Amino acid sequence: MKIHYGTALAAVALVAVHILMRLTMGFAESLEYETVLANYKFIPYALMLELILILLSIHGFNGLRVILLELKQGRSYEKAVSYGCFVAMIGLIAYGSRTIIMTNMGMA
Repeated sequence: MKIHYGTALAAVALVAVHILMRLTMGFAESLEYETVLANYKFIPYALMLELILILLSIHGFNGLRVILLELKQGRSYEKAVSYGCFVAMIGLIAYGSRTIIMTNMGMA
């Protein structure tokens, strides 16, 4: 449960920074293609987005795992749920990281 609380607190802090950074310019301007590309190419900001992705993925899939484990019990079921959530979490992080990597490599 400490992982769940820790990821929640860290994510709230980083998302607050993310929102504050978005408030420095107009809403329409912050969604322009060139602005979004510039954000992804700015390494400190891209690392913050990556951390948000990782923290929220861990938090979300850990919560899903806990909910699913409360529905049914059994050793094989618990293993399947735990491994399934872990694999899904890694898949989501990999797919989300793909955007930042492709943008920094000039593929966008």
